[in-house]
Amino acid sequence: MKGYKGFNKDMTCRGMQYEEGKIYKMEEEPKCCEKGYHFCENPLDTLDYYDLCDSAFAEVEAIGDINRPKEEERQDSKIATNKIKIGAKLDLTGFIKASIDFLWEKCKIKDKKQDEDVQASSGYNSKLASSGDNSKLASSGYNSKLASSGDNSKLASSGDNSKLASSGYNSQLASSGYNSQLASSGDYSQLASSGYNSKLASSGYNSKLASSGDYSQLASSGDYSQLASSGYYSNISHDKGIENVVCNIGIYGKARGIKGDILVLAEYKKIDSPKHRTYVYKPICVKSKKIDGKFIKENTYYKLENKKFVEVEDDND
Repeated sequence: MKGYKGFNKDMTCRGMQYEEGKIYKMEEEPKCCEKGYHFCENPLDTLDYYDLCDSAFAEVEAIGDINRPKEEERQDSKIATNKIKIGAKLDLTGFIKASIDFLWEKCKIKDKKQDEDVQASSGYNSKLASSGDNSKLASSGYNSKLASSGDNSKLASSGDNSKLASSGYNSQLASSGYNSQLASSGDYSQLASSGYNSKLASSGYNSKLASSGDYSQLASSGDYSQLASSGYYSNISHDKGIENVVCNIGIYGKARGIKGDILVLAEYKKIDSPKHRTYVYKPICVKSKKIDGKFIKENTYYKLENKKFVEVEDDND
């Protein structure tokens, strides 16, 4: 059985060191969430356990016994096995492609193409997919999956735990649901989310990613892309491509990029607010810096403190 596994950046997982191409085995019978080597069938489900921006991911193959929770207890596609082969590591582009391919197969799209296909669902656990150009897919149900490979497609979801994936040129993906996941590999795509704890990833040229939800994660490997977040405690990472703008104006936000990128960060002051009978955060400064590799380092997280760019330790180091 093929699947995907997340790791810390050094390829460790729960204290165990893994390597590409190696097989790991235990004698005990696996039991999901208790013992065994764990992985997910859906690449996007690994993001429930490992940070999109600061983790490693790999294809894996279960070649021993497997165990998964009962259908009524399943929250995602997590599986345990007692014998696993670690395949090739996935960069962001590969991760997005694997996610799109999985959703596409899962939605069981018909072979026949239909231009301007329009599909809508309000039901729980819905699956919508289209291979035609100019398609529109919309869902308001919890735990929905939307996938499109056609150009100029529009995917929208307001349900929690939804997953949206697109490989078409100039596509638009939007989500307002909690804990949603959006992935795109098409050029000139636009991804937007207002939901808490959302994850947005893009590998396409000149793409735009925006999030206003707290604890969101945005990652891009495409050239000339723009990433922006205004939510609390959000992370933005750009690790490949040229001349991108990485903007995080959220409270306690941090951002990183590579040489040539422009970082935009904001600083806030916590003040008492008698009107609201609590405290509020007042913006006091917004600054931008170009990553030159000397004064502002690449692949290093920064925050704004006392109106200065300050390095931030990577939580996963």
